[in-house]
Amino acid sequence: GASAALLAQEQGAKVLLVTKLRLGDANTVGAQAGTQAADREEDSPAIHYLDVMGGGGFTNVPELVEALVMDAPDVIKWLEEMGVMWDKEPDGSMHELSGGGASRRRLHSCRDYTGLEEMRVLRDEIRNRGINVLEYESAVELILDDKGQAAGAILMNMETKELSLIKARAVVMTTGGGGRLHYQGYPTTNHYGATADGLVMAYRAGAKLIYMDTMQYHPTGVAYPPQIVGQLVTEKVRTLGAQLVNKNGERFIHHLETRDVVASAIIRECRLGKGLVTPTGQPCVWLDSPMIDMIRGKGTIQKEIPAMFRQFSRFGIDMSKEPILVYPTLHYQNGGILINADAATSIPGLYAAGEVEGGVHGRNRLIGNSTLDIFVFGRRAGRAAAEWAKQVKQGKLSLEHIKNWQNEIEEAGIADSRPVSPMLLPDYTRHVTPAD
Repeated sequence: GASAALLAQEQGAKVLLVTKLRLGDANTVGAQAGTQAADREEDSPAIHYLDVMGGGGFTNVPELVEALVMDAPDVIKWLEEMGVMWDKEPDGSMHELSGGGASRRRLHSCRDYTGLEEMRVLRDEIRNRGINVLEYESAVELILDDKGQAAGAILMNMETKELSLIKARAVVMTTGGGGRLHYQGYPTTNHYGATADGLVMAYRAGAKLIYMDTMQYHPTGVAYPPQIVGQLVTEKVRTLGAQLVNKNGERFIHHLETRDVVASAIIRECRLGKGLVTPTGQPCVWLDSPMIDMIRGKGTIQKEIPAMFRQFSRFGIDMSKEPILVYPTLHYQNGGILINADAATSIPGLYAAGEVEGGVHGRNRLIGNSTLDIFVFGRRAGRAAAEWAKQVKQGKLSLEHIKNWQNEIEEAGIADSRPVSPMLLPDYTRHVTPAD
């Protein structure tokens, strides 16, 4: 959303950035491993393209993957020019690592604070350029005009519940994924507001969706201690050399297979009785983190993944000396709103970028391509939306699509069973049924 706002403003558009929490409260700030871009002599966008397609099981939309990999080197340069402090080698070149499914070293990082650093810079740039930001306001419905074009949104104040109407010549949706819906009862790495609300609004407005049956379960979520179950153990830990082993100390999967393969292997190992079970009943396997310092030298863990080291140190676990316990956790929404290479949806004037859109990663995303996705298609959405806004002729505002949707669910016989939607925040209230 920040990328789209910056690029739209550069094209001369008047921009309003609306967020249901604070600016920057999103999965981006929790992204740890890095951002992929093919900018080394032995690499190329073509090789990056093949890695992305292979990781997605060749179900990716080809033109979206082409846009992703071709824009990647410029995204890294753009972020650095705005102030992102990439990890560098002593000679000033980029310090890059590999990851699951990647055939080259192209992962640019800022220790394991990569997303936080990227968002720090974008947030500053938004403020410095004077872009209007409306916080704690959530979109609850898209507005179309009588021509079927996007024309704005209905917002709800998260404190007062007051509704307001925002009219716009173009709308860019960057609402993220739905990890906080806890599909299949899994814990999640996602931030508090990731409730798939953007998908609900886009679907009601008639936007085409793709691959909604595919969610990514990150192979290594925290299984112990119980206070942080589900939190991310970044793939960078395995990139640095940590290996997965079962309760017998046996390796059962190559540690840098693609995420879907590794997650499946961990679940299978536990179901075969070769995993461990924590005191709270959580199945898990070992991630042999001390191997990192053994392979790369003492102090590598504290240098390369300081946030991860501190996360476990808070609970008396020194991951440089003790292996940690992990199990898959709900992480990323592979599917979403179908877009084209300009980030345009099937609804004229509506654009989407980041985790809310689908097709870029096919049915499985590779490490470092989520933060790349948000910048590539955020920038493309901002540019395209600004150009659309300059020439569009809007009709009268309409909510006719809501009437049509209401009629459809009544005809399907599910009008009385559906919950209030979109869900804006997860409900963690413990519902207790009184005894008879």
